Amino acid sequence: MTPLVMGVVNVTPDSFSDGGLFLDAEHAIAHGRQLLADGADILDVGGESTRPGATRPLVEEELGRVVPVIEALVAAGATVSVDTMRAEVAAAALAAGARIVNDVSGGLADPAILGVVADADPEVSYVAMHWRAHSDRMHDFTSYDGPVAAVVADELRARVDALRAAGVDDARIVLDPGLGFAKTPQQNWELLGRIGLVQELGFPVLVGASRKRFLGELLAAPDGTPRPVGERELAHAAILATLVLHGVWGVRVHDVRAARDVLTAMERLGRETT
Repeated sequence: MTPLVMGVVNVTPDSFSDGGLFLDAEHAIAHGRQLLADGADILDVGGESTRPGATRPLVEEELGRVVPVIEALVAAGATVSVDTMRAEVAAAALAAGARIVNDVSGGLADPAILGVVADADPEVSYVAMHWRAHSDRMHDFTSYDGPVAAVVADELRARVDALRAAGVDDARIVLDPGLGFAKTPQQNWELLGRIGLVQELGFPVLVGASRKRFLGELLAAPDGTPRPVGERELAHAAILATLVLHGVWGVRVHDVRAARDVLTAMERLGRETT
């Protein structure tokens, strides 16, 4: 199975990869259209940075950033996901045409978001990511009582229980192991190495490893300086290839064209080796 490609459209001033590049609606819409042309299956529009240490925007700011972009990209024919932890923003995004709510907190930051999803069109999906705390504090929560992948799976199972209790059908749930969120670089690698434990929960799995800090540290210069964000794509390509072999549902990426090249080559190779 070839994973779906979710292209990132950050409408923020401070995202770790491209903060400020697409802050105004015009540039964000143009970027989304380019990602669509490059082969994105889904465009993930977010108005709040979740980089380590980031501060939260006001609700009104987040709404003003994402709603016009979602409306325009839906009109362009895109399947749009809204990257938000807030019920109010999720509701407005769905009204604007988004079909997926991608909540990095899995409903922990704003439990009312689960009710928004439950009441939405039955075709609307919800991505529940593994999360323990907001960005300004998440590095205080990297202690795991057991193998990280097993603990992540257990904590995601609890989010599934909460979604079911809120009335969200299993068929609408996607899980994300939350690489980089309340995890050390070593824990990220351990989690990737045992991603099957998350898949064993029985839900589609979305993975976002693109340009993350643990890749920069892996590729650090001899003096320990992490590889710059824009120079981590080849290492990410290796992860994508591995995720294809694991059969994940989707990958969240910044460089859609590069990701699509990897997936196309893997698909072609697969036809010769099966």
